[in-house]
Order: sequence, then C-alpha cells, then structure tokens
Amino acid sequence: MGRFSQMSSEENNEDGIDISPLLDCVFILLIFFIVTTVFVEETGVEVDKPQAASAVQLEKNSILLALTEKGEVVYGGRDIGFSGVQPLVKRMLQKEEIPVIVQADSKADSGLLVRVIDEAKLGGAIKVSLATKN
Repeated sequence: MGRFSQMSSEENNEDGIDISPLLDCVFILLIFFIVTTVFVEETGVEVDKPQAASAVQLEKNSILLALTEKGEVVYGGRDIGFSGVQPLVKRMLQKEEIPVIVQADSKADSGLLVRVIDEAKLGGAIKVSLATKN
C-alpha cells in the first residue's frame, strides 16, 4: 500500500506543466516592446488645422510645434515663444535628423507662421512641414 501511494504521488508531480520559462519569455518580450516603442510628444494645445488637398502622412518621430490663433508658439504643452523655437530645434537635432512639423491654427497670422518656419530653419531644420486636416 505504501509503495503504491508513493508511485501515484510521483506521477502527480510530473503531470503539471512548468510555465515559469514561458512567463520569463513573456516578460522579456514585454520589456523589449516597451523600450523600443517610439513615443510621440504632442504639442499640448488644440489647433484647428487648415484643409489641404496634397496632405501626406509624415514620420512619427518629429518635432511638433503649434501656432495658436492668439500667436503663441506651443511645444509640449507650454508656450515657448518665437525665441524658444531655434534653441529647441537645435537641441533636438543634435540627437538625430528629424523633421519639424508646425500645427498652425487656420486663423493664425501667416506672418507669424513664416516667423516660426524661419526660426526652425535657423535652428538647423532641413525639413519643415505644415500639419493639415486629413
């Protein structure tokens, strides 16, 4: 009787599947995808973008600037002003060559828009684009 009960308990131990290696792989994949995900930094302000027939999709990794109806230049939810565009673009382009996208309100002054584009170009931006409605 003792020998039979010992055999059945050994068989029960072998029936279970060890899932710890599977959990290790899942956590490694999860960490990998979190680290390699590109986060897009939004401008932090709602802008009524103009319509354009020639609109194209741009890269996800870019510098997003917003020009509001009141003439404020916003990046990352805060007003950086026209004087803050050039240093920001210069600093961001030190890491890698990425485009600058200006989200201008349709009621914003075109002279101010040209000023933002000029400041971005002076900061070293090769490609400056305007965001429009799709």
